[in-house]
Amino acid sequence: MTGQPRKARPRRTFSAFGDVRRMPSEYEIVTHGQNWTMRANRPSAFEHNPSSPPNLWFLTYRENSPLKAEDWEQFRDPDSMTYKTYVNLQAEAETKTAGVLEEFAEANADSALTPGQVALLGSMFTPSRYLLHGCQQVEAYIGYMAPTSYVTNAASFATADYLRRVTLTAYRTRELQLAHPDSGIGTAERGIWENDEAWQPARQAIEKALIAYDWGEAFTALNLVLAPTIDDVLVRQFTEVSRDNGDQLSWLLLSFLQADNDRRNRWSAALAGFCLQQKPENADVLRRWIARWTPVADAAAHGLGRLLETRPEHGRAADEVAAGAKAAREAFHARLFEGLEAAGEGKRAG
Repeated sequence: MTGQPRKARPRRTFSAFGDVRRMPSEYEIVTHGQNWTMRANRPSAFEHNPSSPPNLWFLTYRENSPLKAEDWEQFRDPDSMTYKTYVNLQAEAETKTAGVLEEFAEANADSALTPGQVALLGSMFTPSRYLLHGCQQVEAYIGYMAPTSYVTNAASFATADYLRRVTLTAYRTRELQLAHPDSGIGTAERGIWENDEAWQPARQAIEKALIAYDWGEAFTALNLVLAPTIDDVLVRQFTEVSRDNGDQLSWLLLSFLQADNDRRNRWSAALAGFCLQQKPENADVLRRWIARWTPVADAAAHGLGRLLETRPEHGRAADEVAAGAKAAREAFHARLFEGLEAAGEGKRAG
């Protein structure tokens, strides 16, 4: 009909995502804009009292972090993990873990462990729950302080992964204590964590990470440096040595955990790459933090390597352990460092 204005076409997507002309995925719908400490066009949920301690904390360690982005809401977890998919995934993983634990318990496998392997388990595996709990706390802090719910969710699932590891370690500690009541397992771990020289670099590393209050530095310290380094010792190399010493249960259980570590590494590398795409000057920020935390991680790996060298019958030299952990971290960093170099070259060219 002539003379009448045309009706505007209805939006085919959600307004929170802008004029993107596409249907958001389920992952985006349940994740987008869910960070309660953020508000559109305002930095914090505490804007009505800008001088309150919580608001000042977020202002100092998040909004004023040297790690910047034009729009944090554009980041995406490469696994598109939601609460539903995470729970289903880990339910399957726990079913497999429970089956292995039951099978080895029925076979009374712990009683057949060699003295050297029992010593390794009691000096390295069972005390590791203190370190893992510290990692869990740092990961939870990263999620709480993150400037977007896309990072908050990913870090929350990584926090749950650490809780799963702590729980499994505690469960195995009790099983080993029952099988070897005179070994000190189940009672000596705190003293080992606090006083054993081999553990002190790792203890120092996580305690320093716990006071890395800038959210970007905490993310870099744990997810980009400490975790990739230490996990290579506590998971890959520990399981290899355990297998060589006839401990098939430890080899199997900790190998299952590698899937959690790989998932954390994927979204962490993606976030670092996203930061470089958003602002090339983030390259210098990440380089500085990585350089600060690398010696701390290497010292922790070498200290733990001493346990792999001295405790089991078939061990591995501490220098070899540290070199292996460093190589694993550098392999993880390979693409990231390529991005850092490209960003640096682009900045210098500009």
